[in-house]
Amino acid sequence: MTLRLMINLIVGALTIFFLLAVIGLELRAVRESVHEEVVAANRVAAQLLDRTTGRYAAQGSPALLAFLQGMGRVRSNDIYLYDHNGAELYRSPPSPYKTGRDAPRWFGEILAPAPTMHAITFDDCRIEVHANASRAILDAWDDLTQLAAGALGVLLLINACVFWLVGRAVRPFARIVGALQSLRQGRFDVQLPALTGHEAAAIGLAFNSMVRELQTHMATERRAMRAESQLSDSRELTRWLERHVEEERRMIARELHDEFGQSVTAIRSMALSIARRNDATETGQAANLIAQEASRLYEAMHGIIPRLTPLILDNFGLTEALADLVERTCKSQPAVVIDTRVDLAQADLGPEVTLTFYRAAQEGVTNALRHGGARHLALSVVVQDGQVLMRLRDDGQGLARASACAPAELASGGYGLRWLRERVQGLGGAVTLEDSPPRGTQLLVCVPLVPATAPARLYAGLVTP
Repeated sequence: MTLRLMINLIVGALTIFFLLAVIGLELRAVRESVHEEVVAANRVAAQLLDRTTGRYAAQGSPALLAFLQGMGRVRSNDIYLYDHNGAELYRSPPSPYKTGRDAPRWFGEILAPAPTMHAITFDDCRIEVHANASRAILDAWDDLTQLAAGALGVLLLINACVFWLVGRAVRPFARIVGALQSLRQGRFDVQLPALTGHEAAAIGLAFNSMVRELQTHMATERRAMRAESQLSDSRELTRWLERHVEEERRMIARELHDEFGQSVTAIRSMALSIARRNDATETGQAANLIAQEASRLYEAMHGIIPRLTPLILDNFGLTEALADLVERTCKSQPAVVIDTRVDLAQADLGPEVTLTFYRAAQEGVTNALRHGGARHLALSVVVQDGQVLMRLRDDGQGLARASACAPAELASGGYGLRWLRERVQGLGGAVTLEDSPPRGTQLLVCVPLVPATAPARLYAGLVTP
């Protein structure tokens, strides 16, 4: 239902209600008028007959009958003459007023007063005067019919005027509805012209502003989607490069361990054998020197291999790899204490996630010792609410002082941290580095157990310090 039709129906209903109220009041007034007129006429006629028929009645019924016949009808009254046996001798003639017409029966029942009758009794006859309101009711019906016809004409005229005026008033809203339908169909370039009327003009301005904002947001969304697609492609490329770099590192580490390590071990063995056979000669001393250098080379090689790739990670898993990292760190830094807690609850992390957490721990420990000057660290890796969470706390200088000491590397989060953040986000996780009161920093790394195709939500609300 349109707004125009709704307003027209409301105005029509109110007009009909008003007209019905007027007609109701008119009916009430007419009923009272008819009642008063008929009853008064009946009383006057009865009094008139009572005073004038006495001398005719004394002359006998024929004289009275002749008088009544000569008098005829008395206004809205029916006059009857009965003999002493009750036989009807006379009935007044019908009214000549509007002969042959009567008001509808239901209308007469509404307006007709209570039956009124006056009787005048004589020795041998009796006169009855009955009130007859049919002509007065017919007059009321004719008046009411004219009133109803006029009211109907007024109703039609008012509704026609209202329909035309409302149509002019709501014409701008039809344009607004059309613009909204166009917008619903996907036409986001629709604009409304200047509309007449305060409300319509305000709606038009708001609509145009909304369309402009929508166009801006859609353009921004398209740019964001393109950027997200490019970022996704970049991340896929980065992950592909990282996998190949890790493979190269693993191959180099195995070559160092298997080929170079065996060669250095063989050189050391041969040098020791020569030294034992030529202990006191210069040849023996040179052989001992070669054996010592081979030992140092072997130790240096075993220090390089974990930095290239943790072979222990492939063979024994993340728990043993982190324990080896902590052991080697404490061995190289005797003043450093690292508390470790690893509880993975038999979770299957997969090789990529496992390597990511190992690199995260390696990067965090290195930064805490190199830039923060920490002496006490706490490392924990646990499964929590469907995610693997690594927390590394230290008692170092904190982010502000560490950045001041090495601004080129840490001003934007550090190259290693940026690499770590991109790698973790590629797994659907998140990385947070923040100060840990009263001193030191805290590194949080969170990766979902189920691999995600889009970056995960920040888990600041999930993880508590």
